[in-house]
Amino acid sequence: MYFFDKNSAFDRNPLFTDSHHTVLYHDWYCHADALHSLLRPRSLAAVICHNTMGSALSYLACLQNRIVPLLIDSKMDAKLMERLLGIYEPEYIFKPASAVHPLYTMEDYGVYRHSRQKHELYPELALLLTTSGSTGSPKLVRQSYANIQSNAAAIASYLSLTSQQRPVSSLPMHYTFGLSVINSHIFCGAAEYLTEDTVFDEAFWKFCRQYRITSLAGVPFTYECLKRIGFTGMDLPDLTLLLQAGGKLSKRLQQEYGTFAAAAGKKFIIMYGQTEATARMSYLPADACLKKIGSIGIAIPGGTFHIMENEHTEITAPDTIGELCYDGTNVTLGYASGPSDLRLGDMRHGRLWTGDMAYQDADGFYYITGRKKRFVKITGSRVNLDEIEQLFKNAFAGSDFACAGEDDDIWLFTTMPAAAGPELEDFFFKKTKLHPSCLTLRAVAAIPKNSSGKTQYKKLQNFIQQGGSA
Repeated sequence: MYFFDKNSAFDRNPLFTDSHHTVLYHDWYCHADALHSLLRPRSLAAVICHNTMGSALSYLACLQNRIVPLLIDSKMDAKLMERLLGIYEPEYIFKPASAVHPLYTMEDYGVYRHSRQKHELYPELALLLTTSGSTGSPKLVRQSYANIQSNAAAIASYLSLTSQQRPVSSLPMHYTFGLSVINSHIFCGAAEYLTEDTVFDEAFWKFCRQYRITSLAGVPFTYECLKRIGFTGMDLPDLTLLLQAGGKLSKRLQQEYGTFAAAAGKKFIIMYGQTEATARMSYLPADACLKKIGSIGIAIPGGTFHIMENEHTEITAPDTIGELCYDGTNVTLGYASGPSDLRLGDMRHGRLWTGDMAYQDADGFYYITGRKKRFVKITGSRVNLDEIEQLFKNAFAGSDFACAGEDDDIWLFTTMPAAAGPELEDFFFKKTKLHPSCLTLRAVAAIPKNSSGKTQYKKLQNFIQQGGSA
């Protein structure tokens, strides 16, 4: 599968650049052709992901040869990774080259035989992504070739991407958002600039200046970090596109970055998506950023949203909350919980029940109010934990919060000092009219996040269920 004509002028374009050298699209095709004669067609392969040349080439070479890659976070706990590999038994594994002789090498990566297991794979199955990059869960999202192609095309369209774009790998490639940056830019023949440095490293910004990076993608945590390091005061004239997805950005940060972008001649675009929709489902056009604070925007080209009261009844009145449902060719095939599920076909048929509660305003813009399952009952009334969390994030700049809980007991984890407890309790009561006795405060050094910057609510919930003991 090629994202575009293999014989086009793109074959002479840079594909990946790191701090050492550049590989071309032509190099990708040569590696793919070489692997075609070495690896069994329609086999399963694991790719241990880093933001490096060999890792990215491994993923692309698998797609070209209709070998199904399972992308795994290189930072996953070794025992959990071993368990995941033991469950699915991929025939091949792509990983950083070691002293052991590989079947083939691509830049810093080697291809190794992992097992003799031959899997029955659905003909259109293209890619497997983990639902949690840190727990080693065997539950995977099954993506098709059409899913990847259509979502890459839609993203390239609404972002007006060209072959002249120069995005930096600010997110891990095993993560659906980070991978979508690669896919959408390759779709239009652009190059991806690879670094394993983070936004906290001076080397990252030196890299951005050296290669005149034009776009940066981040999750809410990324933009919190950028604020701490004084990003808006940096001299980065070529960086004109700022992208955000991977969770709800606070209204405060949306206002701040939207204002900064408008004054600096840049575009700040907020997006919404899920791995189950390949990547993106909506975007907020840059010119609406400051007009529609808190909105996820509108559906991507080729997709449509519906606000549903139940499985059969659609809500058409504006400003009325229901479950957000999405239709589009980027809706993935379904899940796999084990190797036998890899033969399954399309279980969703283009429709995804997102599990998010949302509403549409009178202008057609959508707003997420919280997760369907992130509710607890306080004295008999349903309370949305996401809304409580967002209230604190919006009000207390510079501090992080996470909300978990059980019926009649909301736990608020915060990086504010324990001495701030009375202030937080008073704020909670004023905003919610709920008695502070139903709020348990816990000061922590940091809110637990995964490698994609998302809050790990399961760890917080486990903490509560263990009676608050670490």
